[in-house]
Amino acid sequence: MSPIPIVELRQYELHPSQAREYVQSTANSSFLRASNLPLAFFGYPETGSVPLNTAIHLYHYRGGHSDRLEKRNALAMKDEWKKYLGEVKQCMISQNSGIFVEAGLVNNFEGVSGLEPWVGSALNTDSTGKGIVELRKYQLQLGYDTVPKFLELYSNALPSKLNAIGTHPTTQLITVLVSDIGSLNTVYEIWKHGDRGTCGMAAMDQSRQASRSSIGVEKWHCSYSVAFRVV
Repeated sequence: MSPIPIVELRQYELHPSQAREYVQSTANSSFLRASNLPLAFFGYPETGSVPLNTAIHLYHYRGGHSDRLEKRNALAMKDEWKKYLGEVKQCMISQNSGIFVEAGLVNNFEGVSGLEPWVGSALNTDSTGKGIVELRKYQLQLGYDTVPKFLELYSNALPSKLNAIGTHPTTQLITVLVSDIGSLNTVYEIWKHGDRGTCGMAAMDQSRQASRSSIGVEKWHCSYSVAFRVV
C-alpha cells in the first residue's frame, strides 16, 4: 500500500525585538531548507489572527510520515543546519506543528492543484512582495461524522464559490486540508491572491466580497483567517 501524503504546518512565534535577526538568518539559509525539505510556502503574516511576528511554513511530504522523519533527521545532521539553528533558536518564543492530509475533493475540481506542485516552485518567491497566501481555518464540532458531512456540503457548494462573479483573476484555491495530528476536526482552505503586478490584499478582498453572494456558502463559519507574505 502506498503511503498517504501529509502536509505539515509549522508556526514559530518570534520575539519582536529579534524578528529581524531571524528573518535575515532564515533568508541566508533558504536554499538549505528548500533543497532538503519539501517546502511549499514560507512567509510572515501581513494581517489576521496569527501574531504578526510569526514564521509560517507549509511542507508537503509525498511519502507520508516516514518521508518526513527521514528528511528531517538527515537535515538535522548537517553542520550548516546546526549553525543556522544556533543563530535563530534565541529568536523564538514558541514553536507549533500540525499534520494534515489533503481532502479527496482536491482532485475533483479543475484549477485546484493541491500543494505538491508548489514544492520548489519559482512561484514561491514574489519579488514585489504583493502576492499573498491566505489560510482560512474552520474549527468543526467534535464527532466522527462531522468532517465527512462538512466536506460533502463544501464540495457541493464549492463550484459556486470558485466561479463567483467578480472573483479576482489571480485568486486560486490551492488545497483543502484536514487535520490528522493536532487539533481535531480542523479544516483549512489555502488560497493564493495577487501576483507581481497586483496587490494580494486587494485581490483577496475583491474575491471574498464576490464569494459572499455564492449559493450555499452562507453557513460556512470560518474561525479565523490569516494572510501571509510569501518569501
